[in-house]
Amino acid sequence: MPFAHITGWGISVPEPVLTNEDISKMVDTNDEWIRDHTGIRERHIAREDQFPSTLAVEASIKALQVANLAPTELDLIIVTSSSPEYIFPATACLVQDQIGATKAGAFDLLAACSGFIYSTNMAAQAIRSGSIKNALVIGTETLSRFTNWKDRNTCILFGDGAGAFVLQASDVPGGVISAVMHSDGSGADSLTLLGGGARHPATEATVHEGKHFIQMDGKAVFRFATRVMGQAIKEALELAGSSLNEVQWIIPHQANYRIIETAAKYIKTPLDKFIINIERYGNTSTASIPIATVEAIQKGQVKSGDKIVFVGFGAGLTWGAMVVDWTGPIPAKKHVHPEQYRAFARLRSFVRRAIRLIEGFFSRKEL
Repeated sequence: MPFAHITGWGISVPEPVLTNEDISKMVDTNDEWIRDHTGIRERHIAREDQFPSTLAVEASIKALQVANLAPTELDLIIVTSSSPEYIFPATACLVQDQIGATKAGAFDLLAACSGFIYSTNMAAQAIRSGSIKNALVIGTETLSRFTNWKDRNTCILFGDGAGAFVLQASDVPGGVISAVMHSDGSGADSLTLLGGGARHPATEATVHEGKHFIQMDGKAVFRFATRVMGQAIKEALELAGSSLNEVQWIIPHQANYRIIETAAKYIKTPLDKFIINIERYGNTSTASIPIATVEAIQKGQVKSGDKIVFVGFGAGLTWGAMVVDWTGPIPAKKHVHPEQYRAFARLRSFVRRAIRLIEGFFSRKEL
């Protein structure tokens, strides 16, 4: 049975920064209160010309560069997002087209902020089954588009960004060792985005009622998160046959500093063992774990040979954890340039659209 290694990683974060001082000019709050209750100092906000797919493509190209893997070698692309580009088509299909992943299947996975753990586990399982060799997993968000900037309980929390992992099959032991995924739909109303789906399709009334903005019961989410994070970490480690003493780093979903702090106390582990960057990004939902991971790699914290635990929670309610033996890129004989495939991808996309147009013209003539 092959092992599923994480061999590439990349992030894309919008340049515009929204500070706590900026938010204090919109709603009745201040920098000290926000930092004290959440640990957040600033967050990045997507420009008008940036979307989940554009951020995802940038993160994906960087991840493929690290893995030294051509997009044409990908077998599967999974995009997870709490703010997908459309209900359909899948954002993953837009990414597949734009990076030139000509033979990859592509789909979106929705598990809110737990989505990156869910998606990475799905890709790892497909690799371990032998059905695929190379996968790309992306968490990408423009949650600012669904934030009510008049609601001080939620507008202080969320930011935009994307992160991507490349997973590859290898006979060398390591990579994703274990994962647990859980859900509890009885808490579905604790964190919601009601508008835009089949129950509340967009109408003048749903817009007026604010159904297209994120709604959250902060206290309920806090109680849920602090309870399940530590439990999930212990469960994943037990499944992997490992202990906390063997773990170098725990990389949690960056939702709230107090939640992470409480989880550390629950498992009796120093906070120094947790990778935390919420101060500068806020809650980027599905992108928070890969963004934190890539930053830790760039700082020299995460190294080959480390044992890492990813843990997350989100709307649904959903939660999960994953144990990974970090190894890094698989040595290759030649160097590839994934970014060069984008020009080919644009040409291919244009040609295929033209072919469909011509086919449509002739089919109408036949009718």
